[in-house]
Amino acid sequence: MSILKKMEIFLRILLSNSCLLLVVFMVDCSPPENHIKCSSANTNCTITNSYGTFPDRSICQAANVVYPTTEEELISIVAEATKAKRKVKVATRYSHSIPKLVCPDGQNGLLISTNYLNRTLEIDVQSMTMSVESGVTLRQLINEAAKAGLALPYSPYWWGLTIGGLLSTGAHGSTLWGKGSAIHDYVVALTIVSPGGSKDGYARVRRLNESNSSELDAARVSLGVLGVISKVTLQLQPLFKRSISYLVKSDVDLGDQVASFGRQHEFADISWYPSQGKAVYRVDDRVSSNTSGNGIYDYIPFRSTLSLGLAVIRATEDTQESMKDPDGKCASAKLITSTLIRMAYGLTNNGLVFTGYPIIGYHNRLQSSGTCLDSPEDAMITACPWDSRIKGEYFFQATFSISLSVVKSFIQDVQKLVKLEPRALCGLEQYNGILMRYVKASSAYLGKEDDALDFDITFYRNKDPAKPRLYEDILEEIEQLAVFKYGGLPHWGKNRNLVFNGALEKYKKAGAFLRVKEKYDPLGLFSNEWTDQVLGLKGEVNIIKEGCALEGLCICSQDIHCAPGKGYLCRPGKIYQDARVCALVTTPEQ
Repeated sequence: MSILKKMEIFLRILLSNSCLLLVVFMVDCSPPENHIKCSSANTNCTITNSYGTFPDRSICQAANVVYPTTEEELISIVAEATKAKRKVKVATRYSHSIPKLVCPDGQNGLLISTNYLNRTLEIDVQSMTMSVESGVTLRQLINEAAKAGLALPYSPYWWGLTIGGLLSTGAHGSTLWGKGSAIHDYVVALTIVSPGGSKDGYARVRRLNESNSSELDAARVSLGVLGVISKVTLQLQPLFKRSISYLVKSDVDLGDQVASFGRQHEFADISWYPSQGKAVYRVDDRVSSNTSGNGIYDYIPFRSTLSLGLAVIRATEDTQESMKDPDGKCASAKLITSTLIRMAYGLTNNGLVFTGYPIIGYHNRLQSSGTCLDSPEDAMITACPWDSRIKGEYFFQATFSISLSVVKSFIQDVQKLVKLEPRALCGLEQYNGILMRYVKASSAYLGKEDDALDFDITFYRNKDPAKPRLYEDILEEIEQLAVFKYGGLPHWGKNRNLVFNGALEKYKKAGAFLRVKEKYDPLGLFSNEWTDQVLGLKGEVNIIKEGCALEGLCICSQDIHCAPGKGYLCRPGKIYQDARVCALVTTPEQ
């Protein structure tokens, strides 16, 4: 094994704990930068996401940004923008969505940041409800609820999301129990500010609740096209304890196990390592609050990491890609995943050390994490691993949910691809494999249609958009299998363009959503080119150009959409003949 490869393995595991190590040296961890940048006094602005790049690598522009602090200010801002017929988009604190949800069209649009709409408004212990402004982060909500002895039962695993943002994209945790894992299904009331007519003062405030459930079901998952969410009221539960253990098994019978496992354990999920032929089952259930234990979950990939270490890791990945070295990827992936398993992914029994399973603790200490957001500036010595200011992680994400009725067949198809190309998915395992979370059918018009399993796949992205990835064709075929053969639904806050192809046709109540959109914003001021394309209102989601398939901007139909000069041509899939993928067919001339 080369020295460079050993360094990558060592740094990816050890330096994930850099914030703990750096305490010894009294060094802090850099927080993320502001994703909105303006040339002067909040005017002439650009906006991107927390990764520093959108799927098409563009940077979006806006004429100015405003930071309302009250609902009254928000109403006035929306009214002024409506009267002037300006395009408007809402920006959240960390801007964690991958697609172009935050981009106002053109250069004259307005950004409304919810940074200062971040207050807890009311906690009613008797009714177990909590009302917050839309800029409150998931971490704030969890902590404030716990202080009152209450809990949001299910949530995403990353706490750097705002309530307004995670509702707009349908963010979720993992369960088949109760109402399911999506936070929007625990919303009992919601206030949204939309454009209005002259008789409304050019802004309309709608206070939705379960008595006008048809419009509430449109607003639960809205992609931000209905207006600005001002206030949200959530139904909570009494705070409780959980017991967590991870169980490693062969993936031979994974397809047979997934449906029953999700029904057996309330907070179940599965991490799948296909090239290694194994899966890690999360056995996670409620226990009596009298059960001893004070565990905490500080997920290792969400901790701050030394920037130098991240640069070495990225350089190694670049080398493995350019040298077409799958064996290197597989060797490091095995050590990375096995070490994460031994370290319980960041679980500790007492907040300090992992001594063994089960981990027992209060729900608010186990349900979500993201400590790389916490610390003051340290001159970029450390950062979140994906921080665009450093040479760190740069990746694609493909995230889709597949109905439990057909998910076994999808898993078996992926296993067939692995059998044909055993090293093809080692690159995914360098990013901790495929996370599989459970979601339930929702009444939200753009929520999940069926009880399903959500697949979250992260993989290498080249800084050069013209360079194909190692096993480019296998990853493209998996995406197309999921979306077209098995009717997978997209995660609205993740994914490359191709996963959104024909997405709206899969939602039975899409027409009802569009009618509410027309009612709330008939001029489309809160829409942009991307949302119009996804909602089937204007143009294609695909961006057809040379090399577009390499970035997931299109599905290839001609060789030019791949990289013919590098030997990658457009070909049918290996097991799914309807797929069109960029496959290495010829060795380019040296």
